[in-house]
Amino acid sequence: MTKERMNTLSGNGPPPRDPASLYSGKVMHHRMKPTEHRFSYSVFSLLIDLDQLEAAGRQSRFFSMNRFNLLSFHERDHGARDGSSLRRYVEKLLRKQSIASPSRILLLAYPRLLGYGFNPLSVYYAYDEDERLTAIVYEVRNTFGGIHTYTLPLEPGQLSDAGVRQDQSKEFYVSPFVSMEQHYHFRMLPPGKAVRVRILEKDPEGPLLSATFSGNSVPLTSRSLVAECARVPFLTAKVILAIHWEAFKIWLKRVPFHPRPDGRAKRDRLENQPMTLASDK
Repeated sequence: MTKERMNTLSGNGPPPRDPASLYSGKVMHHRMKPTEHRFSYSVFSLLIDLDQLEAAGRQSRFFSMNRFNLLSFHERDHGARDGSSLRRYVEKLLRKQSIASPSRILLLAYPRLLGYGFNPLSVYYAYDEDERLTAIVYEVRNTFGGIHTYTLPLEPGQLSDAGVRQDQSKEFYVSPFVSMEQHYHFRMLPPGKAVRVRILEKDPEGPLLSATFSGNSVPLTSRSLVAECARVPFLTAKVILAIHWEAFKIWLKRVPFHPRPDGRAKRDRLENQPMTLASDK
């Protein structure tokens, strides 16, 4: 796919050039069986260029890198979670899949608000020197302290004018109300004027759960940052509280409970350990 076509996906334009920007929108979950359950919340996400972290910290007096502020981004919240380079972390994941080192890596995630943050899903977008998307890394977290990554190269036929279509078998325990016998179908509109993340989860009998985030790009300035915080107060506390509140409502609907398979807790703990990057020094 040519650079020109890549930059016109659904008229979405190229990825933002600013070190950091905001995406203002909504997250929606729709469970289809055995009992229908649906909810939608207003949220906003941060898109940050992993090569411009210092510059991102200078965009607003209310936004900081690796220190407390109204909004902040902390490298240790992602990747190896030890404060080491996120670019090197992603490059190592890509090398394991024989993907060339990208020219640019953008990370879409929730920021910390007043020092608190939680990301059920963070998405890394890897681009070549012509701004063509080469891979997407999906970083999934559960409320039990586990973290897992799915590194998916962009294969022929996965990219169209509508966006990116990828799929992946489930390997990581996320919710006690969803079994491990699932397959993820990702439908992604890479960041531009807008961003969309859609995950359709299917079991052997068909669709089970659809989760989406749709947002529009907003330049990260002091004014826009304060406006988004006013629109969505207590963003990250809202995320974790919503997870537990909706789980409680699902439990009330008597949706079957699926405990972690034997050995899964231990594997999650091992996955949760920092990744050693000494060999890359």
